[in-house]
Amino acid sequence: MTNGLVPPQPKIYHIAHVDRLPSIVADGFLWCDAEVNRRAPAGTTIGMSGIKQRRLTLSLNSHPGLHVGDCVPFYFCPRSVMLYLIHQGNHPELGYRGGQAPILHFEADLHATVAWAQAQQRRWAFTLSNAGSYFFEDRCDLARLDEIDWVAVQARDWRQCKEGKQAEFLLEHSFPWHLIERVGVLNRTIYQQVVNALPVNGHRPTVEIRPDWYY
Repeated sequence: MTNGLVPPQPKIYHIAHVDRLPSIVADGFLWCDAEVNRRAPAGTTIGMSGIKQRRLTLSLNSHPGLHVGDCVPFYFCPRSVMLYLIHQGNHPELGYRGGQAPILHFEADLHATVAWAQAQQRRWAFTLSNAGSYFFEDRCDLARLDEIDWVAVQARDWRQCKEGKQAEFLLEHSFPWHLIERVGVLNRTIYQQVVNALPVNGHRPTVEIRPDWYY
């Protein structure tokens, strides 16, 4: 079975509630879960608390001593499995019940991000499946991107390839706001909230209404 061709310019995607955007812009960074726990920034947490706690204890084989929860997580696609669970709103471990409409997609370029990370001596890795599970494989070599199941990543119907769909990119500690190239939103209301929250003087990524990124 083929894993599909590696995209020539892979993009990575982080999701967050719109009410977290002002603190991200003010800080100039998206923070890892370990740092979020320390800082307690304003805004809604959308993940599952049990899995977030587990990620704080799961180590990366490619960087011994670095935990998943010490990294800012990105998917390689919008319309993630996690977003589906948020959309359904009925998972017992999900504390957030506000639906997908307030959720933003932050898009960045993988190669630009890795170049920044290497210049800053910041560790990074990618996984072949969900980094919140007890069993996942991770890599820190872009030459091995073909080990990701790109067919699964790009699948609209992922029921038969759920694990591959959840491949992640992880960046140690924090992710700089200036590397966010685009913000995808579901509707005009959230679009306006995002535009209003962006800095007058500073980095203003493109904001687009992208219903195809949602369920």
